[in-house]
Amino acid sequence: YPPIRYHITKRHSLTSIIMLTTTISRRLSSASSTLIARHFSAGASGPFQKTDFKKQADAVATATSSTTEAQESKLEESTTSNNSMLNRFTITAEVTISKIFPAGFGWQSASVVAGDLGFEADTLNFALTTGFGDAVGVLGGHTAYYALKKAVVDSSISMKREVHTGILLGSAAFCSGTAWQPIVNALQGAELPFAGVFWGTWVGCGTAFYLGLRGGRTILSGYLEHVHEPTYENSKTDMSLSSVIGGATGFFVGTDAAYLPEQNFLIDIVGIQDGTPDLAGAAIAGSSTALGFAASQTGLNLIFPAGKCWND
Repeated sequence: YPPIRYHITKRHSLTSIIMLTTTISRRLSSASSTLIARHFSAGASGPFQKTDFKKQADAVATATSSTTEAQESKLEESTTSNNSMLNRFTITAEVTISKIFPAGFGWQSASVVAGDLGFEADTLNFALTTGFGDAVGVLGGHTAYYALKKAVVDSSISMKREVHTGILLGSAAFCSGTAWQPIVNALQGAELPFAGVFWGTWVGCGTAFYLGLRGGRTILSGYLEHVHEPTYENSKTDMSLSSVIGGATGFFVGTDAAYLPEQNFLIDIVGIQDGTPDLAGAAIAGSSTALGFAASQTGLNLIFPAGKCWND
């Protein structure tokens, strides 16, 4: 066919171009809208939608991750708990050997000295002498133990710090050691059963030790750099320690074989009978306090949460 010739004026040409452009724009817009709609429609069931299968897979992955994390956490907690428990019993053994046995040994030895000086068991002089023997036992035992440990095991131990600690503990031991005989005398004078004397001494001497610790911190912290002043935090550790010191003093009551021997459940273990040599009697006395401390501290080791006991 022969080409059709259009004779278009400039005005008609411009109008035609505008109309053509508008038509193309509308068609492109329509096509674009259709494509976008189809895209989102397809996406509704596409790979990024959380279908039931996807949700199930997420749940399994989350559960697996949680289980793994829980197992790792439990393993870490178990390891930490085991280490903490081992550390507690290690410190318990060290304290028993270095301070508690020497405390009982020192008290009993001082009672022999007091008797030789003519002090009766119901006098203040007797109480002060035995309290001093208790304190010397704690300070001397603590210092000697850590000096030996420094020489043999750990050269980094600060003996200055250990001497200061020994002085603090010795001052508290002086209070509980001095209070022991008057408390026992009062409870036996009230004709309480052996169990009453046992528990009464536990509470009374434990309280005396606690007051001695708090007073020692108040006074000694101004002079000894390694003795901390009394705070709420160390009041809790002082209290838990004092409770087991009370246990040591309660078991010490068992050394008195003369008072209600039929009720004394410790007489066959730590009873000091008449005629027992002085040195043997002191060793038995030390064994009684060590037994009482170890028994009561074992209970705290097993019951107290991690970080809550004095030996953590």
